[in-house]
Amino acid sequence: MPKGVFSIPYPVNEPVLSYAPGSPEREELMEMYQEMYNQDPIDIPMYIGSEEVRTDDKRPMSPPHEHSKILGHFNYGTSTHVQQAIDAALAARKDWADMSWEHRASIFLKAADLLAGPYRAKMNASTMLAQSKNAFQAEIDAACELIDFFKFNAYYMQEIYENQPDSQPGIWNRLEYRPLEGFLLAITPFNFTSIAANLPASAAMMGNVVLWKPAESQVYSAQVIMELFKEAGLPDGVINLITVDGPAVGDIVFKHPDFSGLHFTGSTGVFRHLWKEIGMNIDKYKTYPRIVGETGGKDFVIAPHSANAQEVATALTRGAFEFQGQKCSAASRAYVPSNIWEEVRGAMELDLNSFKMGTPDDFSNFVNAVIDKRAFDKITSYIDYVKEQDDAEVIMGGNYDGSKGYFIEPTVVLTSNPKFRTMCEEIFGPVLTIFVYEPDQWEETLEMLDQTSEYALTGAIFSKDRYAIQYATKALENSAGNFYINDKPTGAVVGQQPFGGSRASGTNDKAGSYLNLLRWVSPRTIKETFVPATDYRYPFLG
Repeated sequence: MPKGVFSIPYPVNEPVLSYAPGSPEREELMEMYQEMYNQDPIDIPMYIGSEEVRTDDKRPMSPPHEHSKILGHFNYGTSTHVQQAIDAALAARKDWADMSWEHRASIFLKAADLLAGPYRAKMNASTMLAQSKNAFQAEIDAACELIDFFKFNAYYMQEIYENQPDSQPGIWNRLEYRPLEGFLLAITPFNFTSIAANLPASAAMMGNVVLWKPAESQVYSAQVIMELFKEAGLPDGVINLITVDGPAVGDIVFKHPDFSGLHFTGSTGVFRHLWKEIGMNIDKYKTYPRIVGETGGKDFVIAPHSANAQEVATALTRGAFEFQGQKCSAASRAYVPSNIWEEVRGAMELDLNSFKMGTPDDFSNFVNAVIDKRAFDKITSYIDYVKEQDDAEVIMGGNYDGSKGYFIEPTVVLTSNPKFRTMCEEIFGPVLTIFVYEPDQWEETLEMLDQTSEYALTGAIFSKDRYAIQYATKALENSAGNFYINDKPTGAVVGQQPFGGSRASGTNDKAGSYLNLLRWVSPRTIKETFVPATDYRYPFLG
């Protein structure tokens, strides 16, 4: 038990290194990238309890920008491994849940410092290699955001535990924040290494045990995450990494009486399916499971007639095309008034014509490859569809080549139909659709924007008119969980812009704040009376 009141200093966001020519971090990262690229193919196990589990089913890992290159293989499991992981998690639960909070905090604070130092280049290089992020995108994700998650979550955990009820004379009221009764399942995406690590880690920090199913296209950096956890001192069985087919995982996990929570980031369709599965099995569980999900987006930028055209253009080129648009927050639809459209268009053309596209080891490339063939085929099918329509046209980009890597040019679509398919559906790639409206249709356009998409993740307004900003902020109150004024709709920072959306975009539990951690505890109120009553009679009976 703790013998003291411990205080974690308020965390500061990790500084983003520049990787400018001649900088030491640039040289270190380039050296690590080449070392990992040229090493013998690696064999990544599943981590179940204290065991590194390997199977006869080896799945290859290749860079999206060079799909003929084999970086290594990961071991694919079966339902048997899912059950083993559940057993290992439950075996670890008591000791982990009973561990004093400051020791749990210390593990993740150590992980943050390890990542800021000796693991930084390796984590970034693995993300560049297997997820095709450029150096800057890897730095803000795999290094800085993950360091911030570890440090800020430890501080938020302390804040949560400190939040205690009032007590009256003769009574002491206390509130315990117990971990959930059972195990959690974390299902994580390919596009953010930080999210992949944070989903199991945030629940584990609060005393829970976790099965972690990463995206198959992210296993390469997931291995580095597990190395980091182990060096930081995370006990065996607390986080168990499994690479098993999704339905096989669900068939075991969602029928297990000790299933107590789902932490998910991925597609809206998959999340809805999992919610239904949990609902159909609700009578099997000891407790009602916590369901937390951040899913899709159809994120917008809107500008009234008073907007600065250059600012709008920069927000669109950065917001839509960084990491090839493979962000749930990426700008994918824009509403631009006709009075500034030609200037916006010209500035965007200059930007797109200056983009270089290629492999991440060439630091001059702004654009890299999309994650895999499935994504390549889906995104290019949208581009081909646009080219066949009368009410939309590709005005920038639109070319693609999957022969060596999955490369798609940043593509801008102009439509005369505000309900055109690419204005409504999530594409998750470098495709931005723009609708040009007449300035006197401002209020109607805001209403149309709100009703066009089922999603409500991120959005932005650009204006110098405070009345327009105020009006749009209110009119779009439910259109985005993260709303930006005069900034692109991407780049949420832990501790500054807690992230999440509602409607079809998820449960809006705000990763990067204490709100997310609260979902992974079950409070218990304890009332202690110092001098109990000895007579049942109340004064009014006299």
